[in-house]
Amino acid sequence: MTKIFGDYDQAGLDREYDNRAKVPEGMDLLRELAVQSEAVRQAMEGRLGVAFGPGQEEVLDIFPAPDGTAGPAPIQVFIHGGYWKMLSKDESSYVARAFTPKGCATVVVNYGLIPTVDMDELVRQCRAALAWTYRNAETFGGDGERIFISGHSAGGHLAAMMMATDWPAFDALTPGLPKSLIKGGCGISGLYDLEPIRRCFLNDDLKLSQAEADRNSPLRLAPGGPGPLLLTVGGMEGPEYLRQSEDLAAAWRRHGIDVEVKVLAGQNHFTIVEQLGDPEAELSRLILAQMGR
Repeated sequence: MTKIFGDYDQAGLDREYDNRAKVPEGMDLLRELAVQSEAVRQAMEGRLGVAFGPGQEEVLDIFPAPDGTAGPAPIQVFIHGGYWKMLSKDESSYVARAFTPKGCATVVVNYGLIPTVDMDELVRQCRAALAWTYRNAETFGGDGERIFISGHSAGGHLAAMMMATDWPAFDALTPGLPKSLIKGGCGISGLYDLEPIRRCFLNDDLKLSQAEADRNSPLRLAPGGPGPLLLTVGGMEGPEYLRQSEDLAAAWRRHGIDVEVKVLAGQNHFTIVEQLGDPEAELSRLILAQMGR
């Protein structure tokens, strides 16, 4: 039993990141969330499939704040999970139920999946979506000076990568992006250290190199702005998910960032994000409080 990462041998590390095996009903829940998302798109006013880049997958959905919301609305940008290789924005429209009724605009981001793109390009696309949102906020009644971000699982990784972005340098050819483009963020059962991902079964599909994993690990990067970060993890998840959040919190606190780790009792890797279908659920209330709602 050769240890390959921390105290884990290969079989142990694979088990830690095999959420389908740990939560067999997880796929059923994802299918239910897809049904709920379709219902949201039918019921809520929205601008769907808005292009933020030239690629076919570079689109996002916008659910503006309700009519009668005073002034430009704060914006919550949500990035879906799927271990960077599955799912799309279409399974995540349901999160608008948490934010839009509370006077927020909700933006749900799509991106190209591995192996169609590599990790570097996937991250770039998400950054392009945030830049587009900032520059076009007023077109959907949003406040570009109050952009917040959240993401689940791989989306939690991507949300942290967005918070680690040097925005003025990202789009230097068209200046105007502020350093503090994102005012606060929430990672939901996120992955912030890609080294164990590179060493487990997931890399059969992801094919991350050492260098690619290093430059796309928020744990090894500095935050790009001063915004606070909330890291949530289900109380029923394995120790690696908690370790991922605790390690990022410790690293970014050394940069002076306000980081809180919150363990949500009774939640597993899939039920934790289901809470965003209800504005009164614990996770929704935590994120809304960060937004001042």
